[in-house]
Amino acid sequence: MRIKGREVQRSAWRRRKKEVISMKVNYNMSAVITNSQLLRTEGNLTTAMEKLSSGIRINHARDDAAGMAISNKMRLQIDGLDQASQNASNGTSVLQTADGALNEVTSIIQRMRELAVQAANDTNVDSDKKAIQAEIASLREEVDRVSKDTEFNTKPLLDGTLDNRVYAKNISRIDASIYVDAGKYEVDVTTAATKGNLAADSAQFADMTGYVNASGRLKINGYVIEIEETDTMEQVYEKIREGAEFGEAEADILDDGTLSLTSSFYGEKGVVKVEVENTELAAALGFSSTRPDVVYGEDVQIALGDGFSDTATVSVDGNKVVITDKSGFEIAFMVDENYPAAGAVDTTVEIEVTEIGSMTLQIGANEDQTMDVRIPKISAQTLYLDEVDVTTVNGASRAIDRMDKALDKLMSVRSSLGAFENRLDYAVQALDETNENMTAALSRIEDVDMAAEMSNYTQQNVLEQAAISVLSQANDLPQQTLQLLQ
Repeated sequence: MRIKGREVQRSAWRRRKKEVISMKVNYNMSAVITNSQLLRTEGNLTTAMEKLSSGIRINHARDDAAGMAISNKMRLQIDGLDQASQNASNGTSVLQTADGALNEVTSIIQRMRELAVQAANDTNVDSDKKAIQAEIASLREEVDRVSKDTEFNTKPLLDGTLDNRVYAKNISRIDASIYVDAGKYEVDVTTAATKGNLAADSAQFADMTGYVNASGRLKINGYVIEIEETDTMEQVYEKIREGAEFGEAEADILDDGTLSLTSSFYGEKGVVKVEVENTELAAALGFSSTRPDVVYGEDVQIALGDGFSDTATVSVDGNKVVITDKSGFEIAFMVDENYPAAGAVDTTVEIEVTEIGSMTLQIGANEDQTMDVRIPKISAQTLYLDEVDVTTVNGASRAIDRMDKALDKLMSVRSSLGAFENRLDYAVQALDETNENMTAALSRIEDVDMAAEMSNYTQQNVLEQAAISVLSQANDLPQQTLQLLQ
């Protein structure tokens, strides 16, 4: 077999030698063959130069079709990860802006609490408490201004725009924590909340002129009202009306002329206590005796229905209801005044919690790789600061309790914002690390090995120079044949 192979090679050599010796001028096969090889070398050299100049191994689909398909998808992922990391960073900026505003609200409420403690001291007279209340009212307006004006990229942050929407009838001030899942929850309001109401025993207040020595002190929930013998009925009523406001009650004269006092609050806090100093004044006002008369309101009564688990618990305070459960579940609301009406058949309230309203952050390179952020509404109303009045008999102590609860809610909201912010920080770190690893993988697929490609470039460059030299010699062969024509 080896001998036969050599004979084939010798035969091919003889044929080429014969072609050369034949000295044909129409076709210079040596030049054609050399030129073909030169063109192939130039193509390889061009490809090597393109790879070296771009630094990329796959410049065209012909270089590596499968590799190009993979690298394109990886490049899309890397670009998406870059933008997702930026999105998460912007989300962190939003949360930091909101937290900064809430920090100022916290400072405002701490000042309001300080004022409430000051007002609770009995060394203050009514004018002092009014001055304190004026500052509290101004600070309350500032809380609302911060809630309204805090924005990021013109997007409001603290006015409830970025919180889930909750819908219900016959209740107000609904606040659902971030741990309340979207869905419907039913509450049966079995008994309406009532305010304490105390009416005089008779309609004598309509005409006090027949009484002498009808002077003395009248106490409404501990607030002292001085009645002078020379006061007219209109002046007496004016003093009682103003004194009732300080005593957290509302004075009214019924159609039949009876004096009626109604508490400003619902439930057990809605107490009305009246004490009269002497029998003459008591009779003039329509009371049968001077002994203290006390009445209380009733708290709203509810029963939990569909949507709540067996472990859910209810606490009521007047007409305010708070429903809590494990894992941070909490729904709080106020039942509307006089709901349900006496004799009402359907007393069920349906609370619908939606997923509409929260801020959705795209923190991934692909579809549905999102994170929902909720920022509840923070205002004087949602913090129940609109109920604060330190000028009343128990207003300062109530204000201290109210400020403590408002601060607790603020701390809860800020804690949730901090949790969101920490999660976004970890998301950014994860996205950046994934981006780094995918970039390294893309580099292994796309980037050219400069050392190896430089070696290939040098080889092709040498071959091109050799081919040009040989082609030059091949082009001189027909000149030898032309010598025969001389």
